[in-house]
This record gives sequence, C-alpha cells and structure tokens, in this order.
Amino acid sequence: MLTVEQLRKKITADEIDTVVLAFTDMQGRLQGKLCHGQFFLDSMLDEGAEGCNYLLAVDTEMNTPGGYAISSWDSGYGDMSFAMDLNTIRLMPHNPGQVMIQCDLTGHDGELIPMSPRAMLRRQLDHAREMGYQMLTGTELEFCVYNTSYESAWDANYQNLEPANKYNVDYNILGSQRVEPLIREIRNSMYDAGMTVESAKGECNLGQHEIAFRFDEGLVTADNHVVYKLASKQIAHQQGKSITFMAKPNQREGSSCHIHMSLRGLNGELSFWDQERGKRSVTYDRFIAGVLNGMRELSIFYAPTINSYKRFTKGSFAPTAVAWGIDNRSCAVRLVGTGHSARMENRLPGGDVNPYLALSAMLASGLYGIEHELELEPMMEGNAYESGAQIVPATMREARDLLASSQLARELFGSDVVEHYLHYADVELEAFEAAVTDWELRRGFERL
Repeated sequence: MLTVEQLRKKITADEIDTVVLAFTDMQGRLQGKLCHGQFFLDSMLDEGAEGCNYLLAVDTEMNTPGGYAISSWDSGYGDMSFAMDLNTIRLMPHNPGQVMIQCDLTGHDGELIPMSPRAMLRRQLDHAREMGYQMLTGTELEFCVYNTSYESAWDANYQNLEPANKYNVDYNILGSQRVEPLIREIRNSMYDAGMTVESAKGECNLGQHEIAFRFDEGLVTADNHVVYKLASKQIAHQQGKSITFMAKPNQREGSSCHIHMSLRGLNGELSFWDQERGKRSVTYDRFIAGVLNGMRELSIFYAPTINSYKRFTKGSFAPTAVAWGIDNRSCAVRLVGTGHSARMENRLPGGDVNPYLALSAMLASGLYGIEHELELEPMMEGNAYESGAQIVPATMREARDLLASSQLARELFGSDVVEHYLHYADVELEAFEAAVTDWELRRGFERL
C-alpha cells in the first residue's frame, strides 16, 4: 500500500495519472470514479467526492427499482459522500499509471450509511473489539475461465462458450499451466497490488481455477477480495478471455468461496485454542454454535443471488446440512488446524458472494454465540448429506422469508438494514419470476 505522500510524489513525477475512488455495492461490485491524478491532489484529496445514493439501491443490471427507503424520486435521489480510506491506496499494476483508493459511504451528516456493506462489516469488527477480539479471515474464491471474450460471450447469449480446460483439472499441474499465462498475470499483479499470494490450483469444473491469498484482518481481506475479483476480470479481458464468478455457471460443479475465520485477542492471544489442554476453547465452540444458529436466517448474506442456491445439491462438495465436523467437507462448517492455525471454514458461500456481507453475518452470529453462551451441538461424523440434519435454504425465496421473520437478524444488524436487503431480495425474485428462460423454451416451444 502507498502512503499519501508516496502517492503525491508518484503523481508529481508522472508515474501515476489516474486515481480510482471505489466503494463496494450490495452486489459486491466496485463502483466509483476515475479521477485525474493532479486534480485529485489539488481538490479531491481535501474536498472529497460524491455519488448518487441510488448506487446502494440498484439491481444487478443497474435498474433503479422503487421501494428503497434510502433512495427514491420522493427523496430526490441525493448524493452520498465517498469517505476515502487512505490506508487502502494501492497500485493497480495491470492498469499502468493507476491507483485505487477504497471508500466508505457517508450521508450529509458524515455518518456511515448503515446498509453499505463496508459499514456493516466495520460495525461488527467494532463490536468484536469491544468484546476484546480481532477477526482474522481468508476467502478462497473459485472461478471459471473461458477462451471467449466478454463481448463474444454476450453476443452468443452465453451459450457454447469455450472453457479454458476441456476436462477436470483439480490439482492437475498440466491443466493449471494450460491457463498459466492468465493465472500468472493475475497472481503477480495482485502481489504488486499489496496482497500476499499463496498459490493457484485447478478445480473440477471445465476451466475452473482458484488462487489463494494469505489470511488477514477482516476489513483488509474483504477489500482485497473485491479488488482481486475486479482485476481478474480486467486481466482476462485484456487477454481476450472471460472469467465468471457465478456460483453455478452450468450443470457441473459450482464455484465456491470458502471463508476461513478465527478470533484472536487484541494483542494476538489465541482465542480459539486452549494451549494448556491442547484442545478447542469454550470461546471457539460458542462461536461455532452462533454461526450455525444464524446460518439459515442469514443465508441471504452468504448466498445473495437466485443462482447461489443452485450449488446446494447432495454430493456436490457444496453443503446442504447445517452441521459441523472436523475436516469433514460434507458439512457447512468444517474445522481445521490446531493451535495458532485453528479456524473454522464456512463452506456455504459461492463465488458470487459479497465478502463484506458474508463476513458481517459470520462474525455477528459467532459473537452472538459467545455473548449468549450457546452450546455447540454434537459433531457430525460421516456423510452429512444423508444425516437428516437441518438443511440450508433451497431457494432465494425461502432464504428471503427466513430473513424476514428473523429477530436475530434485526438484533444483529438493525431493522433498517434488514428491510433494505429484504427489498433487494424481492427485486431479484420479481425479475427472475417474470423472466422467460431458455429452459422453458427448450421444453415447451414445440412439445407443449
């Protein structure tokens, strides 16, 4: 990351000419402005920037549906301020001459807008600190690569795209290196953008891959996640390819975003492990119990699209059972590591997840488990798919209704935030239920 003074020197020396001010919207996308470097120094660094508050009230296609309390014609579609986090100034090496600064969103009163995803995570991280904890987390994000440009994919109505691998390349070095020119550029660019890159590997679906990054503090991990997602698409575009982070882009294996999380004391003390007894701590068990307790009701924050729920099928390595197990990939929560590496893995989210929302839900419900001393249910042994355990919602409609009736969600996030994301779900459901799909055409055009 760059300091303000380092950025000033690079702009003055004509090494940087563009400053991107970006915030994360409900869908987990970076939105904002590209600013001329010298104008940024002369005016925007001190005076700030604004954007229309409809940006927190749009659907995936940037339509502006009614019904949001935050933004409407009745309220005049006013502005919100981009509050720059000057700890996030980073080079964007794949776009020479460019840096990005990530922003919070504030109203005219200077207060954070509560339904902004970054503000939601900040609130939960503050709560954790008040309880004496810091959160460490990492997101493992999978994607599918196609040898088809985004423009050509659009023109083809996303049908018959050419995957970068023709067969399952899970852990396969030959298959991974077939795509290495792209994957290598993403890895190296993200390293130069301030991320700690660990490794890359092939996955099961055709053209499916994963790049892993080292865990970090919660806000840093979420910020890195959305920058990486944007940059990956931009680099793919530069190479005439396309990448999708859809949870279920076809009938084969879906793309996951497993989230690893642990708590530490404010000075780095272990919270999830009892060193003297050599086993999990009571705090850890209560945190797991809290996450499981809130998983169904908060599933909109883990699985935010219609497509998200297509992943949840038996035997797919995507979870269906709300259960926990030690190194058991059939459970929604998998425990791994001991001592300093002890952590829980939430296997529910897919590649389409908004990391701020998922981390907020996971941390909030886990802290609730600690505060209310929830007792951890017995460990799942064997195949959780066939266990008879409670299951995750099968559709967005079910997830929406669970959120609507959840007192837990209102206690954790506030009714204004819950109502905002309920309306988000309603908008998606209404659009989907009105659409005529290619599935319907193939089944009914001639035969019905």
